Amino acid sequence: MKDQEKHHDKRKHMDKDLIEDFDEEEMNELAMQAKADALQREQAERNEPKHKPKRRFSKVIAVLIAVAMALYAFSLFPRVISIPALDFLQASSRLLQDEQVAAYKEAVVVIETNDGRGTGFSISEEGTIVTNQHVIEDEETVTVAFPEEGLFQGEVVEEMPEIDLAVVEVEEDNLPYLPLDDTATAEQGDYIRFIGNPLFFNGIANEGTILSPLQLSDWEEEVMMIRAPVYRGNSGSPVINEEGNVIGVIFATLDHEEHGNVGLYVPIHYFTDR
Repeated sequence: MKDQEKHHDKRKHMDKDLIEDFDEEEMNELAMQAKADALQREQAERNEPKHKPKRRFSKVIAVLIAVAMALYAFSLFPRVISIPALDFLQASSRLLQDEQVAAYKEAVVVIETNDGRGTGFSISEEGTIVTNQHVIEDEETVTVAFPEEGLFQGEVVEEMPEIDLAVVEVEEDNLPYLPLDDTATAEQGDYIRFIGNPLFFNGIANEGTILSPLQLSDWEEEVMMIRAPVYRGNSGSPVINEEGNVIGVIFATLDHEEHGNVGLYVPIHYFTDR
């Protein structure tokens, strides 16, 4: 009974923004509707004559209704999102049909601070969580939300700014977690998946391929580039190889002169070797 009360107490101050997810079907429908609306408007603007004839009153009403519906659809998007960006919702819906990927998602958490939110992931049953240092910077405690286990207070116990990683601990047992593979090789073209909380969505799965190592001017160690749809909020997302093990942690994007917009991740062995 005491354990139940303790678990209930951890949940009683939940922030709904942290725990309310769109299910896969809703995400797919939302993406399709938003894309259709955007494409329809784009086509209409392209075909619109320079000198508009007068329209009948009924057409004006129809336009107003269409605009109202479009505004309702986009009211879920506090920022303007491009059509390509919406594709990640459809990809996530497809990927989460895989039982393995759905299981990975259970160990990926939302981390909320006084200034924002990001992603982290559990690496042990006892509540050890890895995230980016820039996600928890200047914080001693953060809010951690598991998809199924609920909300916890997390204590920042270690920061590694030189590799932009940090460790957060929560007090709980039997938590879902992801295994690490600090010996895996990463070759160009290797398939990877990652799960995080991009933009204002939670628990979004996506996929990509490894490109090559990159030496940043202000880093001593090389990082890895991936061709993948990485967005704000993916910081702290685990990069998972085909064997289901974490090989890195996403921390940034970069406009690369050869590859265009790419995601960057910290190889996980930088964390295990510290």
